[in-house]
Amino acid sequence: MKKWPSWANCLTLSLFCLLSGCGAWETIPGPTDNEPRKAFSAPEKSERVSPTSAVEVFRATTVDEYHLWDGDQINIEIVGRPELSGQQIVGPDGDISLPVAGAIKVRDLTREKAAEAIVKALSHYYKNVYATIRVNTYDSNRVVVLGRVEHPGPVQFDTPPTLIEILSKAGGFPLLRPEQVLTRCAVIRGDQILWIDVARLLSGDLTLNVKLQRNDVVYIPDAFDTSVFVLGAVSKPGAYRLTPQMSILDALGQAGGPLEAGNMRNIHVIRPDKGVNLELDLEELMAPDPKMILALKEGDIIYVPRSDLAQVGYYLRTLSPFSQLITVGTMLGTM
Repeated sequence: MKKWPSWANCLTLSLFCLLSGCGAWETIPGPTDNEPRKAFSAPEKSERVSPTSAVEVFRATTVDEYHLWDGDQINIEIVGRPELSGQQIVGPDGDISLPVAGAIKVRDLTREKAAEAIVKALSHYYKNVYATIRVNTYDSNRVVVLGRVEHPGPVQFDTPPTLIEILSKAGGFPLLRPEQVLTRCAVIRGDQILWIDVARLLSGDLTLNVKLQRNDVVYIPDAFDTSVFVLGAVSKPGAYRLTPQMSILDALGQAGGPLEAGNMRNIHVIRPDKGVNLELDLEELMAPDPKMILALKEGDIIYVPRSDLAQVGYYLRTLSPFSQLITVGTMLGTM
């Protein structure tokens, strides 16, 4: 009987050493200390949207009566004085100019108050002055819409609009695009910011349909601003859009679930901003235990490693030339 050549023995030994240490080819960090599960507790709604009290404050600051502003086109009628009557445009300084009286400040005045200011200015030159004002175009009456909408930019309106009306005019509802999900938006008024839960609003909670006013800014964050990442031995690894109260099972489900080659006992959930690595067993997640319904946040990473047996099979496939040499060596040994 012929013996194996020495080179075949070397190759066999090398392959054995390689496979025995194959775990080192896929470096998986261990779980962090100090009870990492606490970092994954479900967040309160107030962390994602503003509380009801903030909505009430915004509703209270809404102005119902229209105030003139720069760019508005108004029509002034002075009874019995056609030479003083006519159309005016509120200038960038907030003034209009009338014959004899000159510049009159009307910015941020109601129609009635602006008419009183005109009467006061003209009363120095005329007796029994009476004035009325009509707004022809509300050019200053606009809300700026930013973010993930079809038509970002200023949106003009004649009467104070609601949030739903502004989003509709800006093409803010991505209902025609199944890959887009509108979950929340921000309304910025001066130094105040209000985060609205759009899902609740569209479900019929009209208390969130706040009335907007001039110079409000509506911001809709992009879907990719809120992503989680599912990597490793899953059917469709990649970045997935984060939805409100999205759980670990939700993310795994969107990624097609773990592969048969995945290590179901050591699923890693990593929260980089907290430096936390939570190690979970899939059976734990599948158990009907409310404590295991852990919510995700932006930037979280779910990683499903390969099982040891799957790694061995993987390396045998990728190192097929070695496998062929072993087969040849076996054949030589039997000769």
